[in-house]
Amino acid sequence: MRFRAKIVDLACLNHFSRIINTIAKLAKTCILRLTVRKLYFILSDKVANGGASMWCELSQGNFFDEFQMEGVAAEHNEIYLELVPENLSRALRTAQSAKAVKIKLTNKHCPCLRVAVELPSLSSSSRIVTHDIPVGVIPRRMWNDFREPSVPDFDVSIYLPVLKTMKSVVERMKNLSNFVVIEANLSGEMNLKIETNLVSVTTHFKDLGNPPWASEDGCQSSAQGRDLEGMAEACIDIKKLQQLLAGQQVNPTKALCNIVRKRIVHFILLHEEVSLQYFIPAIA
Repeated sequence: MRFRAKIVDLACLNHFSRIINTIAKLAKTCILRLTVRKLYFILSDKVANGGASMWCELSQGNFFDEFQMEGVAAEHNEIYLELVPENLSRALRTAQSAKAVKIKLTNKHCPCLRVAVELPSLSSSSRIVTHDIPVGVIPRRMWNDFREPSVPDFDVSIYLPVLKTMKSVVERMKNLSNFVVIEANLSGEMNLKIETNLVSVTTHFKDLGNPPWASEDGCQSSAQGRDLEGMAEACIDIKKLQQLLAGQQVNPTKALCNIVRKRIVHFILLHEEVSLQYFIPAIA
């Protein structure tokens, strides 16, 4: 089992660093799954236990100048590692103006991801700062626990408003309640509501648009025969929603959410070569 990679392009490095920062805000520990073409950051708190889950996927070719890996076996050419994303984020913070960053899986005293940051220096020799990030190697028999979460049939799918705006609304609401009701319909309307014994506050968003999802037979699923004005709602933990919005450093080109009535809210943030899915279970 081997893995080594190198980033030389500074823009790619900073972009990668921002993604890791976002993940560090969403997960204390996560699984890093490495395949030949992609990297995945996975958080699978069991939704049944009220935990949020995350699935972030990026193509290695858009970030790394060199990328070599050999998985646990020829027919299972993958590596699954458990790590604390904050540690990786901290290591990359020292690389803001680096000439290159190398990441390598090592096993001196325990398995580690070694991040070697080559910094520019005034002399001809460069300074190299290394960080050893402890990781746990996930055995093959447990890989199935970290498959991509399946999306249940949703009642409504809607594009999100500007995330900064949504974030400031949620931050104000967080001071008033621990829960927020998110509801939307097929006419591009979405509301964020909190209701307590003392106060009830609703913020309305209009003209957001609803994504055209292709149905099973390949033709666009139509909203014919469906109630366009009816709201599908789910009550979720406001802290989890705030975490998602506060951690956003990816600036997605598309952001949308799918609501399964009273069951789950599924957020999808897309940015060119990165997709981040985040699932927040509803509170009964």
